[in-house]
Amino acid sequence: MARVLVACEFSGIVRRAFAARGHDAWSCDLLPAEDRSNKHITGDARAILKDGWDLLIVAHPPCTRLCNSGVRWLSVPPAGKTLEQMWRELDEGAELFSAFWNAPIERVCVENPVMHRHAKERIANYRDPAQSVQPWQFGHGEVKRTCFWLRNLPPLKPTNIVAGRTARVHLMPPSADRWKERSRFFPGIAEAMADQWVGHADEAEAA
Repeated sequence: MARVLVACEFSGIVRRAFAARGHDAWSCDLLPAEDRSNKHITGDARAILKDGWDLLIVAHPPCTRLCNSGVRWLSVPPAGKTLEQMWRELDEGAELFSAFWNAPIERVCVENPVMHRHAKERIANYRDPAQSVQPWQFGHGEVKRTCFWLRNLPPLKPTNIVAGRTARVHLMPPSADRWKERSRFFPGIAEAMADQWVGHADEAEAA
């Protein structure tokens, strides 16, 4: 049984995938658990990184200022924001990513979109992502490229390649909850993580 921390997750999708396989899985987010699980910690996950976890999965860290698609705001800020605010938020996002990437945990996965160079320069021990995956490789007929930064974990192998290339998440209409819906993890990818990464950990320990 592995102790698994799923940071930046309120939905419980990844936590439940590992728990279903008998692991001691916990989620942590600034928001309370959507499923009201007692295996969820409401707060800053950085405060519990030293609590003896075997595997850290950062399911959807705040990435607005790190991702390549938002680099333009560092030159011309959006309405209601200043350049100083944009760069400060970039620094905060990079600090958060660095804390997770360099956590004192043997096996780490951090999910994030492709980063721009200013973000890369601010992350301690930065290296390029190990892989990018698509939902349609894991049973969901959708397009949403996701990059994984992996430490002591193998790249995920596709489990169920299906037809369909709908950009459902990208095409969501504006709403108060749009950001929450965009951050939801795909269950098929969570299942692959639980099947492939804990088995990898067990094999490494046995060796």
